[in-house]
Amino acid sequence: MKKHIGLFFVNLLLVLSVVAQKKVSELTLVYDASISSGSAEPKMADALDGATTTVYLKGAMSRTEMVSALFSSTTIHDSKAGTAVVLKEVSGQKLLIRMTAENWVEKNKRYNGMTFTDTKETKTIAGYNCTKAVAKLADGTTFTVFYTSDIIPENKDYDSQFKNLNGLPLEYELVQGKLTIKYTVSRINLNPVPASRFDIPKAGYRELTYEESRKVN
Repeated sequence: MKKHIGLFFVNLLLVLSVVAQKKVSELTLVYDASISSGSAEPKMADALDGATTTVYLKGAMSRTEMVSALFSSTTIHDSKAGTAVVLKEVSGQKLLIRMTAENWVEKNKRYNGMTFTDTKETKTIAGYNCTKAVAKLADGTTFTVFYTSDIIPENKDYDSQFKNLNGLPLEYELVQGKLTIKYTVSRINLNPVPASRFDIPKAGYRELTYEESRKVN
């Protein structure tokens, strides 16, 4: 009898865990960026400190906008087709870069084989319970991320670095050169996202292929 009661409670906990997880097809996230180290590069620090990154998800479509005092960059990705368009505005220039599915894979190949190892550290971010995990890339690079498993995006391909994460990243640190940049969610919106968010501009931009853009950079 005790064995049956024990199994009942184990199954109940599993059911409650699944219920607690909410798979979503539409979502808006706003991250605030802050520089936690690396003041030896003041120009880059000034460009990124106080920047915001907004992520819009709608089905297979995603739009990621990064806006700072010195530049802005938007990536519109179709995970079903694998293609993407990048819009950049810097120093008065407006560039539109088209990426094939092969280009997208090439651009994000450093995240292949990436793993996440949970730690025992937890904290609450934007009202969600988060677990700290250590991410490790194939080249040995590591960074930390706090994620919640209460919200699971149906489109796991919107950000290649978090494709294998069992939840939604709400805070993470990335190292770029000598800079350590922390991104923390300041707002989560589960309301429907207008389809117009994923429209590609038809004018006003100098259009480049991915290969051409790499020569410009």
